[in-house]
Amino acid sequence: MSPYVPILGVLFFSAILLAVMIVASLVIGPKKYNRVKYMPYECGIDPTPKATGGGRFPVKYYITAMMFLVFDIEIAFLYPWVVAFDQLSMFVVLSMIVFLLLLCIAYFYEYKRGGMEWD
Repeated sequence: MSPYVPILGVLFFSAILLAVMIVASLVIGPKKYNRVKYMPYECGIDPTPKATGGGRFPVKYYITAMMFLVFDIEIAFLYPWVVAFDQLSMFVVLSMIVFLLLLCIAYFYEYKRGGMEWD
């Protein structure tokens, strides 16, 4: 017997279960259209109307997103490095210091652009 047969069995069973759940939700679920249900939700208050010209977002949102990405990349690269720190050569340690300095440049850029000021 192939070792992949149980894995294929689990995948087949989960696909069948998924199909049954989707069909059951379509059959059992409510069919009434509710306008309030399909409205965008903004922290319990009525959503603001869209501005003319497509509703442009302030640059602060993009700077915050960039700050999250820089932090996320930093954690993704630092975590394995910290786990194996005692087994690393001096070259790897120096290259990580250069990487951290580059990230500090990104943080400094965000600070200068006002991304760390919360009004």
